[in-house]
Amino acid sequence: MADPSVETAVSGRCLVARVSGGMDHASDPALRAQLRQLIVQGNRFIVLDLSRVSFCDSSGLNMLLGVWRQANAVASVVVLACVPDRLRRILQITGADQVLRVYDTVTDAQAGLNT
Repeated sequence: MADPSVETAVSGRCLVARVSGGMDHASDPALRAQLRQLIVQGNRFIVLDLSRVSFCDSSGLNMLLGVWRQANAVASVVVLACVPDRLRRILQITGADQVLRVYDTVTDAQAGLNT
């Protein structure tokens, strides 16, 4: 499994963070720290592009929810885009898609954040 990484780019009012690799118990501490740092830096609108996520288990799901909660606590917004089908099903089965806003594309997510 590929080591997790987060690449960021500013796009309009949003920071787009492309997550690559697996999101599991092994990658959780590193990914959680990287994503939380984006919030601490004061980014108000963050789009997590998950198109390159190869695997996600319950630890990865908990990490996403934890990052969402931290963003909410400081009036930032974190949304998901380009969610792979397997992960989208996990979000639906667990009900996490009722909390986490999910968009088909980064462009859709940016449009949703700009309204």
